[in-house]
Amino acid sequence: MKNMKKLICMLAFCGLSLSALAQDGYEPAPENLKARQEFQDKKFGIFLHWGIYSLFGQGEWYMQNDNIDRKEYEKAADAFYPHRFDAAAWVSAIKAAGAGYITITTRHHDGFSMWDTRQSDYNIVKATPYGKDVIKQLADECHKQGIRLHLYYSHVDWYREDYPWGRTGLNVGKDKSKVNWKSYYNFMNSQLTELLTNYGEIGAIWFDGFWDHDSDPTPFDWEISNQYALIHKLQPGCLIGNNHHENVIPGEDIQIFERDLPGENTTGWVKGGVSKLPLETCETMNGMWGYKVNDQRYKSVEELITLLVKTSGKGANLLMNIGPQPNGELPATALERLKGMGEWLQQYGESIYGTTAGHLPVQEWGATTQKGNTEYIHILNYKENEFTLPMDRKIKTVKEFIGGQPLKFKKNKDNSLVIQLNPHQGVVDYVLEIQ
Repeated sequence: MKNMKKLICMLAFCGLSLSALAQDGYEPAPENLKARQEFQDKKFGIFLHWGIYSLFGQGEWYMQNDNIDRKEYEKAADAFYPHRFDAAAWVSAIKAAGAGYITITTRHHDGFSMWDTRQSDYNIVKATPYGKDVIKQLADECHKQGIRLHLYYSHVDWYREDYPWGRTGLNVGKDKSKVNWKSYYNFMNSQLTELLTNYGEIGAIWFDGFWDHDSDPTPFDWEISNQYALIHKLQPGCLIGNNHHENVIPGEDIQIFERDLPGENTTGWVKGGVSKLPLETCETMNGMWGYKVNDQRYKSVEELITLLVKTSGKGANLLMNIGPQPNGELPATALERLKGMGEWLQQYGESIYGTTAGHLPVQEWGATTQKGNTEYIHILNYKENEFTLPMDRKIKTVKEFIGGQPLKFKKNKDNSLVIQLNPHQGVVDYVLEIQ
């Protein structure tokens, strides 16, 4: 199948329709369940927000925030020439950082497609002097280096006039009379078919934009069930996540939390609970998702380690974002941070990869992770030499993770475990291994 039309024809021939594939009674295929476990074990991924918005250096919401006319904004494509883009260098740096997968924006809210789509000429191959398919280059390199590729896809479109008006993109020069949901829905499904047909095995589709209609008087029907069914029909092992901030919908395989750890709501966006699906928290390395020229508020390596540990302590993955520069390079500061994360994970990865949440919720002092009968105590913020925590199981040994030095401990009648720590000042994460 090369496009959506062929899929529809095939279904019609079989006496089916897209609605017949609806995911209301979704049962994941065996390869999907396997992919969920593999995803959950990776624990760390890199998010890449990249598009023609990077040219403006004002972040990915520049078109909306500054009410840029869609036809004026479109002219930026003619200047987009990321001549320093090197897929091999990107993937190598990300893999060396200890990340197990990459999630990249294929089409953000500005409507510009970063691959050679047949559904619109408004794409990186046809509309820019660069003229090359960066998603194809990245997909080929990910497959070569053995790292999973996930694809971000926006449900919102500020550029196309057939997209139904929501609460954003209202002042960019679109003609409301040209709204046509059927046209837009077919456009999206045709693009998704391309991405899942022409770029090899895809780890996940990462949706965004449901919230654009969350203030509608009548709930907007995204016909999401049929869209999810299409994805699982094309690639049963492809995971689906949706950044809608609500309870998971049938057909979804992972649950996403934006700028929040699962179970927390510091943003005020979270409207649903925490599901039993694999979990992922996405966060920015500096302050923005897309490249912003004056945003140098990069989190330190120590802060990134702390965030990864606490996310793992929730049993979730951390998807850490970088905004590539318009010339196609990853910012030097981001590369430095990736290097630091890689060095730390080379030492401590065993206490992160393949783990689940430990027996305690995330604490002020740190977090716990677990793998089989081994529990890892990640002490991030505790300076005393006597450490107490509740522990209602029998303990055989307590030792330092690095070096394996045994530590003295005792079990009290109230099931508290008291451990005598060695001096550990200056260590970002003092990890203990308990069996």
